[in-house]
Amino acid sequence: MGCVSTAVAQHERQVLGIIPSAFTVNNLVGETCGKEIKVATMQERLVMMMELSDAFIALPGGFGTLEELFQMIS
Repeated sequence: MGCVSTAVAQHERQVLGIIPSAFTVNNLVGETCGKEIKVATMQERLVMMMELSDAFIALPGGFGTLEELFQMIS
């Protein structure tokens, strides 16, 4: 995700990260490029992603990635 957001920002496009506050502890998300919105829960993150996004890209991940993808599809 970091590589994709960095490439998008380098081409002067908009990058928006919506991150649960639990992931911001101990710098789990890495360096931020673009705008970052911190939310309380994963559910709040998904709702905000659906409201603010035009499209979604799912990169290889685990069960959490699949869960988010299926929620976006449904």
